[in-house]
Amino acid sequence: MSEKRSKVTIPYLLERKRSGSKISMLTAYDFSMASIMDEAGVDMVLVGDSLGMVVLGYESTVPVTMDEMLHHCKAVRRGIKHAFLVGDMPFMSYQISKEEALHNAGRFIKEAGCDAVKIEGGVEIADTAAFLVKMGVPVVGHIGLTPQTATSLGGFKVQGKDIESARKLLESARALDGAGICSLVIECVPDKVAEKITESISAPTIGIGAGSGCDGQVLVSNDLLGLFRKFTPKFVKKYADLFPLIDEAVKNYIKEVSEGTFPGEEHTFVMKEDLSDLS
Repeated sequence: MSEKRSKVTIPYLLERKRSGSKISMLTAYDFSMASIMDEAGVDMVLVGDSLGMVVLGYESTVPVTMDEMLHHCKAVRRGIKHAFLVGDMPFMSYQISKEEALHNAGRFIKEAGCDAVKIEGGVEIADTAAFLVKMGVPVVGHIGLTPQTATSLGGFKVQGKDIESARKLLESARALDGAGICSLVIECVPDKVAEKITESISAPTIGIGAGSGCDGQVLVSNDLLGLFRKFTPKFVKKYADLFPLIDEAVKNYIKEVSEGTFPGEEHTFVMKEDLSDLS
């Protein structure tokens, strides 16, 4: 399948929105998983700062650094030939100044080979998004539940549940769209609100916990595969539950090593010469 596919581009994503064809997006954090996803035909791959929790073991996404993000983006880039690669800019890598935001965003593009960067925030970050776009850096926006600032939002809760907060989300979406973003992630927002936003902007919307009315969907791959055990958000569908399979495989390995049944003859290199004279 991968040999027949063309590289996913921004015009391609815009055409998907216009035609009503849904866009698929998943997270990846290493070469192997990125290769599998790219071969399977996913449209977009996000190296999310969620790696802080599902890969690095942090309690939140906040501690993730630029160096950590770039390290994983480079690995994922090596596994992708066709999908559109988005790198998540970590907390405080784009909020201090437009110039610092440009410097850090440029590293995602130049050093890590990303096709775009993702930044969280609404109206308050729109000027920064516009500056990055003007300087040639494609930007994916992210509104609704924004994990980097979840504490100020009252925790990991659904956003836009009343008219006033829904209006603010719509205002943010329009401001980001006006800034020239190439796509917009909408997280943990009521379906009707996300659908209204999708109808109101030209950029393709990617929902996560935002209903089926968005132009596409994204999930954290570790959630989709049943590998992250701390909690499972309501919006996650497990397409596989790999944890029990991996657990059983590791336990069987430990058992066979302790019993001496692994490695067997079929896993062993045999020398036919007599070693009696070897000293």
